[in-house]
Amino acid sequence: MAITTLVLGFTGEGKSYSIKNLNPEDTGIIQITSKPLPFRNNQDFAKRIRVSCDFMDIQRALLQAKSSVIVIDDFQYLMINEQLKIAMENLRGDAVFAHYRQLAYKAWSVLNCAIHQVAPSKRVYILSHLDEENGRQKMRTIGKMFDNIVIPEAMVTTVLQTKIQDGQNYFQTKNNGFNIVKTPEGLFDLDLIPNDLEFVDSAICEYYGLPKVLPRQ
Repeated sequence: MAITTLVLGFTGEGKSYSIKNLNPEDTGIIQITSKPLPFRNNQDFAKRIRVSCDFMDIQRALLQAKSSVIVIDDFQYLMINEQLKIAMENLRGDAVFAHYRQLAYKAWSVLNCAIHQVAPSKRVYILSHLDEENGRQKMRTIGKMFDNIVIPEAMVTTVLQTKIQDGQNYFQTKNNGFNIVKTPEGLFDLDLIPNDLEFVDSAICEYYGLPKVLPRQ
């Protein structure tokens, strides 16, 4: 079983930037939409990036990855792209519900693969956008019809959220009653930690007693 972490935040708050300090030789990146990484020397990661918005292809990529760390960037577009396809088909009634159920299953299958089927001791980081609803924040999906079937945050043990304070980018580690942040007891001592997946990954490896770099299969 891999250790899978959700990293949530509004656009421009540093989700993709947090990749910067990871070891590019041991990090695989799956981008749902192709875009340059937002930091200098991002070409070091270029050979490790796979662009795909196909559910089955992403699951194959997760299972075949040789790296110890795998990042899925902009997960919400995996759902949004499929939702737009449904809209273009101009479906009605039960056909719409059937398509949304299928979409929920596809999104669940990617999350389930990342959590339960990726090789043990690997770490998967799923980056996605936030929404606000009735004063509370949640992972952006495609609406209540989807949320009634799948709750991604409930499937993982660790959910981090971006925060900008005094001009600095951080990850929140504690729930404040309005967000959906959660971390295992003792994983992080501070409420705010650096916006840095290398920092997070090192803490996770120490907490769970995992080797930082796994032998290549």
